[in-house]
Amino acid sequence: MQDEKLWQTKLAARLHDPPEKALVLLRTREGHEGGTVATLLQEIFPQGVPEEIARLTKQADHWAAAADRAAFPNREGDERYPAWQQVVFVNDPVLIHPLTGEAHRLQPFSDDVSAAEAQALGTEQQRELLQRDAEGKIDFRRSALALWRFTPELAGDLAEVWKLLPADSRVPDHTIHDHLDLTAAFAGAFAADPNGEPALLAVSIGPVQDFIAAARSTSDLWAGSHLLARLSWEAMRVICKALGPEAILFPRLRGVPQVDVWLVRECGLPVEHFNGCEWRKRSTDANPLFAAALPNRFTALVPASQASKIAARIESTVRAYALEKTKAAFRHLLQVTGIEDRDELYGYRQIERQLDGFPEVHWAAVPWSLASSAKDEKGRVLASDEKLAEAMRPFFTGEGKPGWLGSRAWQLLSGGLELEQGWFYRPNPGALYPALHELLERALAAVKATRRFGQTEEKGWRCALTGEGEWITTDANQLQTSYRQQSDTLWAKVSAKRRSLVKAGEHLSALPMLKRLWPTLYIEEVRDLIKAGGIERFVVSTHTLALASAIERAIEAGKQPEPDMTQGERVALPRRLDEKLRRSQAVDGWRRVPGWLEAQMERDEEGAGEAARQRLARILGAKPDTYYGLLLMDGDEMGAWLSAGADKTLPLKTSFHPTLKQRLDTRFDGDSNFVAYANELRAPNPAWHMAISEALNQFALHLVPEIVERAYLGRLIYAGGDDVLAMLAASDLLPAAAALRAAYSGQELTAAGGTAADTVRLQRLDNGWAQFGSKVLRLMGERATASAGLVIAHHQAPLGAVLRELRAAERRAKQLPGKNAWSLTVLKRGGGALFVTARWGEPLNLFDALRRLLTREDVSRRAAYHLVDWLDDVPPDQPEMVKSLLAYQMQRQCDSTQAQQQVAELVPRLVGLAFDDTQRPHKVEPLAWLADFMLAAEFLAREERHVRLREEA
Repeated sequence: MQDEKLWQTKLAARLHDPPEKALVLLRTREGHEGGTVATLLQEIFPQGVPEEIARLTKQADHWAAAADRAAFPNREGDERYPAWQQVVFVNDPVLIHPLTGEAHRLQPFSDDVSAAEAQALGTEQQRELLQRDAEGKIDFRRSALALWRFTPELAGDLAEVWKLLPADSRVPDHTIHDHLDLTAAFAGAFAADPNGEPALLAVSIGPVQDFIAAARSTSDLWAGSHLLARLSWEAMRVICKALGPEAILFPRLRGVPQVDVWLVRECGLPVEHFNGCEWRKRSTDANPLFAAALPNRFTALVPASQASKIAARIESTVRAYALEKTKAAFRHLLQVTGIEDRDELYGYRQIERQLDGFPEVHWAAVPWSLASSAKDEKGRVLASDEKLAEAMRPFFTGEGKPGWLGSRAWQLLSGGLELEQGWFYRPNPGALYPALHELLERALAAVKATRRFGQTEEKGWRCALTGEGEWITTDANQLQTSYRQQSDTLWAKVSAKRRSLVKAGEHLSALPMLKRLWPTLYIEEVRDLIKAGGIERFVVSTHTLALASAIERAIEAGKQPEPDMTQGERVALPRRLDEKLRRSQAVDGWRRVPGWLEAQMERDEEGAGEAARQRLARILGAKPDTYYGLLLMDGDEMGAWLSAGADKTLPLKTSFHPTLKQRLDTRFDGDSNFVAYANELRAPNPAWHMAISEALNQFALHLVPEIVERAYLGRLIYAGGDDVLAMLAASDLLPAAAALRAAYSGQELTAAGGTAADTVRLQRLDNGWAQFGSKVLRLMGERATASAGLVIAHHQAPLGAVLRELRAAERRAKQLPGKNAWSLTVLKRGGGALFVTARWGEPLNLFDALRRLLTREDVSRRAAYHLVDWLDDVPPDQPEMVKSLLAYQMQRQCDSTQAQQQVAELVPRLVGLAFDDTQRPHKVEPLAWLADFMLAAEFLAREERHVRLREEA
């Protein structure tokens, strides 16, 4: 009964405002609550909404409004919604980008959509989403979930505007869907707590980097990222199941494929509702379910009395899931080898021991009671900062009230300041979300700083990958001898039967075993929903990716592989290449060539691999490419964004509708307190966090796959908000990185440097918005930046070493003053490395221009090497001399006037960049930077030059 009340309350809260509110406000006699809201509530509650539910819904609405939007000052004598505050959205439609503050005027709707038509759209859509049981009665839980998932999605001409309609036309920087989500979250927490007290709960799952980096293959690398995201969802699922997905405030879960699967499978929503989703359309490894898209930490709104129990349940649930999946991996290996599965097998004891305490779960909770005081004369709970300030003080230094409580905005809202001719509403506890969130973040950081260390007893021979835990075995006696001296171990038997799964000599402990088997286990988990067929090895290998460019050129030239080459194992290919092969059966044989070549290279017969490469080179017209690229991109200063740091957030006045802003300026002209309030920076409220989460979701779920896998020859490994890990063909690495950087901010794809990508569905990027097919996506905006580490490596280079270089490259990019940079490492097969770190934009354009110059037939193939040798004798502190001499020496390497003219244009830019201290890492000298810059450009030019010469021959 208590559970039913919870979902009744959440459903009532979700329906307290209609989605079409902005289209009917101030246009109907009955008001915005008299159409869709009144109709549906009457259908759901024929006897009227129960008094307690109505009270909780009203309180949730008020707290959500206080948390999300800037308060308005009123003059003495004004009523609550005076005429001067009113904005009729359909006549003066403005949307404000919440992260940039830029106002976007739309065409008026008044002549196109009447109030009655808008009400009809809302009522019909909401009614169709209501779920009923077999007897035709309302299923409150399923109805609330369906409304959460699909209310923002309307078919027809208003589809994209419907998603963005504001909750308040006066403050159009957050949507009605944002407000309904937060109201339902508050209502659920109120209803589930015996005292009606909510709390903020933050949870972090780990470890992260070490867990992901322990990889021998790209499949292991993908598995580590995806498994961690899956564990994060298992943790979030505990809250979603009990309180609904809107209870997770960050990240936002709407539209995340893994969450959709839960809605269908466990909650019983009709699968037909999801037929338009990408995860329902694709039966290949390009399905977005295979992209890791959830971060390892989240913030939720929960009943205060249950916070610790929920956290304990999260810990036990996620650990039980990891343990069961690891045992399933062991059972799969037993099945492959035909070994009988028995509970007493030693491997099960090893698994339980090695997974004890995995994953790490850290959490902190802050009760909202810290922000509450006594009720007013109308029975409303008022805000108070006394207890909250006391709780925050140990985490802050300095005098006065700690953190956001000391801001001028809170002083004014809390009654510490008065306007000369006006007043503010007395705030409710919802207004103190920013301070509660500050305390939550610091409490979680303190918990993570006091990590608990445990040690398991591992006596036998250790894992071949990590060197930590014992390798998993069916017989403990085998651990007393090196596996290199045994041929009857579980792993040796698996390798003999499934070489693609386990290489010869590999013996893994529990977690590496789980990662190795994760592709197989996850496919089984979702097979019934995506019709995965025979997908097994769906992560592109470094070997295959290095070949991808050559195979694509062969397909475009109509070349065919020899018959025996098409007998290789079918392997995963980059999506763009895979789609080209699907369109033309005549060249489908190329799909198996990478598997054939890999098998030839692994043969024991001396020279077999080289002979195979030479055969393939004769068909391709050039030696097969042997290098590939890795990209690791991360949003800059994301912590500052989430905490609304001074250089990230915006003045409160930017949230106001431009018309209202003018009226406020006129009405309170000269009032210093109002001016100070209007110029006060916005706090990190829920709408701010939702806007960031939505922008990161749009980037990760839509733009990243489009750029990495369709515009370029790449394979996405991880896209969890602001973090991206991807593999790319070496020639596509820098252009793809530049495109991703521009897309992150919602800028034109050429804004970060390089040339425009061939994106079919991504039609426009500008001002923090994207036109993606029929969708309009809101992104982070141009003030948000990102940095990237890039590595080009030989496909046979140890992946662990390459990943360490990738992390180091990302750190170098982040260390450049102001960040917003890229850092490239070229790892040469014969030894040695090149390092180039610079900003986006002009340096990347210059790098591309230099690379193209070095590919010209009329430029010496040894030009870059001659120039670098010559730089050793140049005075390092005289840029003008360097510029003059470099131009002379470079032009000597050119055989045409046109090439020499290009040199004359490039050299001043090159030298200017080299001697710009803001463009180089600390302690890297200008000429050393210039040398690596030129050699890295030559490295990429050489591959392109070889291909062209072969094709001409």
